[in-house]
Amino acid sequence: MNRYSVIEHKISREIVLLKGSPCRWGRCSFCDYIDDNSSDEVSNARINDDVLQNITGQYGVLEVINSGNIFELPRETLEKIKEIIRVKSIKALFFESHWMYRKKIQEMKNFFAIETMVKTGIESFNSSFRENILCKGISYTSIDEIKEYFDSVCLMVGIKGQTREMITKDIEIAAGNFNHFTVNVFVKNSTDIEPDYNLIKWFQQEYEYLNHVDKCDVLWVNTDFGVGD
Repeated sequence: MNRYSVIEHKISREIVLLKGSPCRWGRCSFCDYIDDNSSDEVSNARINDDVLQNITGQYGVLEVINSGNIFELPRETLEKIKEIIRVKSIKALFFESHWMYRKKIQEMKNFFAIETMVKTGIESFNSSFRENILCKGISYTSIDEIKEYFDSVCLMVGIKGQTREMITKDIEIAAGNFNHFTVNVFVKNSTDIEPDYNLIKWFQQEYEYLNHVDKCDVLWVNTDFGVGD
């Protein structure tokens, strides 16, 4: 499992894949990524400490991800990240959170006390697809409510049950409302969710231009950031 990488395009940054306790939501139907967790916080902190030693601060920007939410990382790890931010003169931090933690985000921002880009896996703005197929557990009244808590959204494309029209609308909303967004092309994994390869082929042709949109990261495969397995 590669847990450290450097993203050298668009927003250049270092990225670390850390280990936390089990995802508190843990019900997303398409996700087996949450298997990379443990209730052994001592072991998690030790693994994370080894990973964090790779950080150089070369771009002044750090992204922290784990198999859930930043709130599920050990306190010792959070303190270590804060210390690295100070020592390596890091100016901006990316981190991820599920919707369920939205009212705790400001507390985390205050803890790190630097510029942040807070990401959430909305996956789709189509509520029926998001909740009935993907089981995300997200309910909001307007896009402004999402923007109140999050700076960036992650979209998922290429799943059976999704349509071209849904993807087009999702990207329009993300591009029109957020300063940053990520599009993840679904890769077949150990869950029962199936990819739609015709839809993926269409997306690759129709949205190749996103490779050149600075505020959009596209993961054509789930290890494109250089971390994971």
